Amino acid sequence: MDIFFCFLACSVCTFERPSLFLLKRYRRYVTWLAVVAVAFNYNIWFIPVRLVFPYHNAANNPYWLFFDALADLVNVIDIMVWQPRLQFVKGGDIVVRDLRRCTDLVSLIPFDVLGVYYGLSSVFRLNRIIRIEYFFEFSDRLESIMAKAYIWRVIRTTGYLLYALHINACLFYVASLYQGLSTTEWVYNGEGSAYLRCYYYAVRSLINIGGLPVPQTVFEITFQLCNFFVGVFVFSSLIGQMRDVIGAATAGETYFRASMDGCVSYMNTNSIPKFVQNRVRTWYNYTWAAQGMLDESELLDKMPLVMRMAIAVDINLATFQKIALFQGCDQQMLVDMLLRLKSIVYLPGDFVVKKGDIGKEMYVIKSGAVQVVGGPDNSIVFVTLKAGCVFGEISLLQSAKDGGNRRTANVKAHGFANLFVLEKKDLFDILVHYPESQKVLARKGKYVVLLFIRR
Repeated sequence: MDIFFCFLACSVCTFERPSLFLLKRYRRYVTWLAVVAVAFNYNIWFIPVRLVFPYHNAANNPYWLFFDALADLVNVIDIMVWQPRLQFVKGGDIVVRDLRRCTDLVSLIPFDVLGVYYGLSSVFRLNRIIRIEYFFEFSDRLESIMAKAYIWRVIRTTGYLLYALHINACLFYVASLYQGLSTTEWVYNGEGSAYLRCYYYAVRSLINIGGLPVPQTVFEITFQLCNFFVGVFVFSSLIGQMRDVIGAATAGETYFRASMDGCVSYMNTNSIPKFVQNRVRTWYNYTWAAQGMLDESELLDKMPLVMRMAIAVDINLATFQKIALFQGCDQQMLVDMLLRLKSIVYLPGDFVVKKGDIGKEMYVIKSGAVQVVGGPDNSIVFVTLKAGCVFGEISLLQSAKDGGNRRTANVKAHGFANLFVLEKKDLFDILVHYPESQKVLARKGKYVVLLFIRR
């Protein structure tokens, strides 16, 4: 765990946003890891190609030397500048990360100088592949900051597939050289682009497409059989990974569809009127479109308390601090209250509360609007309340004696409305631990009641 996450945890515990500077530093490090990953991929893709195919010649060698030097420069900067500055937590202590220094230094040994005596060859760069762990570190950290991490997982799995074909193309060329180019129909005939033609063979062979020349010698038959066996294992594994990635990416929508289909089936079985069925479908579709899930508490309940608290503070604390009813209350009481809130979506025209009902909840408008209505057919709109407004607090704060906690007005949703609901029992359970805040709310409750009576 990086020191960045330690600062993030400290910020959460004090109900403050983590330092923007630390976030930028973390993203900067991930960006640098992307550069390191590109350098690593240059080595891991081109070392086999240069080792096998005849791409080392007087025309190409200057380009190979330039890109080799560029990739090595990236590794040197990473090992000498970036890695020594990283810190992590071990046994509760913050220490400098030096666990990989040995393998890092081995990866920088310049065996390339042997090319002066033995000729330029990528075999002297095989030690660069030791840095593979940095590619996986980049992959993990990129997933942690991506809004849709499954996109990167699909790209990564596709990359594994292409690399398996890449290596098989190199092996087929080696096998063709061993047998002799153009000696049989099965081997590469030496015409056209050697790499592209061998890659074409690798695709048809590993994916078992068929239509390949029949191997004739024992070596060719053995090589082809190994290709088939490896292809079955590799591609079944990669296809399984791809299925899992796509399945995880669409799991939420699959759950939503299954829930709605089950509800519709239940309503049809019990001959529920079509008007009610259409409203239920509308609720499902709007709730999913608005928040990407049917029940937020289902997701949050799986998180530890500190994480739920951080999310609740980040999303709703600023709104609750602006509510006049809660101004002057203990800050920690507001945080505890945020954890008890429940989100409910109301459809256009739904009555949230009705006059005369027993008041057991108070409501905070998260999004949308509600209207306080009255008259013989509730056609008179007294006031429209929008996001951030509170209603229902009168019944919540009043005593139940003499029916004092009954609703005093009709409130219905004006369009789609997403409301936070706080139950009376939950509020009183919280106030037991905050006597000063209880006095503040009691005083404000009496004031609100007197004001209402005067009106």
